[in-house]
Amino acid sequence: MNRITLGDFELTVVSDGIYYLDGGGFFGVVPKPVWSKKVTADDRNRVPSGLNSLIIRTGRETALVETGIGNKLTEKMASFYGQPAELLHNLSAAGISPDEIDIVINSHLHFDHAGWNMVRERDKLIPTFPKAKYYAQKGEWEHAHENQRDGVSYLTENYDPLVESGQMQLLKGDQQIVPGISVRVFPGHTRDMQAIIVESRGQTACYISDLIPSSAHLDLNWVMAYDLYPVQSVESRKRYYAASVPGKWLTIFTHDPTVPWAYVSRNDKGKMVAEAV
Repeated sequence: MNRITLGDFELTVVSDGIYYLDGGGFFGVVPKPVWSKKVTADDRNRVPSGLNSLIIRTGRETALVETGIGNKLTEKMASFYGQPAELLHNLSAAGISPDEIDIVINSHLHFDHAGWNMVRERDKLIPTFPKAKYYAQKGEWEHAHENQRDGVSYLTENYDPLVESGQMQLLKGDQQIVPGISVRVFPGHTRDMQAIIVESRGQTACYISDLIPSSAHLDLNWVMAYDLYPVQSVESRKRYYAASVPGKWLTIFTHDPTVPWAYVSRNDKGKMVAEAV
């Protein structure tokens, strides 16, 4: 795990393990001879991808951003993606129990981002984090129930029980969750995907989620084939860099298996580069 201090806050990246995505899907229209210089695919053209979650300790609350892939995939899905299911073990290794989590924020509701929202206990689904208030965008939840291109990416058991019980609050656009933690919608990957912004004592970090899934995706045009609105992804990246680069934000990557976070800047050739923490 990786831990850093941001102002008065403590940030810890914990992983649900490594799963596998199709290389063509992960890099979209970027040709394989180009992206394979950064990432090595296996004999099934799959590339290893991280499942990075973020713990934010503010001194008042303990928040968890993203809950990984979980342990409820179908046998068919697990045979392709894998199902490492390491988040709870890694939270324990970080000295955090599920009962300590006050806030859970999902950037969006795809199965690899909300998998541990719920856990199956015998034949019953229960919240993995029983005392937490969960947050997601209302538009994202509505999209999950539409007959859409990425319907296979949603598992209703990860969120519908929470919405029905009132434990999950559905947000409408940008807003503050608690002092120092806010969400901002960056459309592209999905219509209502939100980034989670953390601010303390003049320092800022951002869990940018699938807008920039890894440090290999920094170029404006290296967007995933999984993005529903790729042109909007490019525009959202421009908007993000316009704030994050001059502000020296710490960018947290959801799917990077080796670089969980970095400071992103432009080099003297105008190329986006990741500066190690």
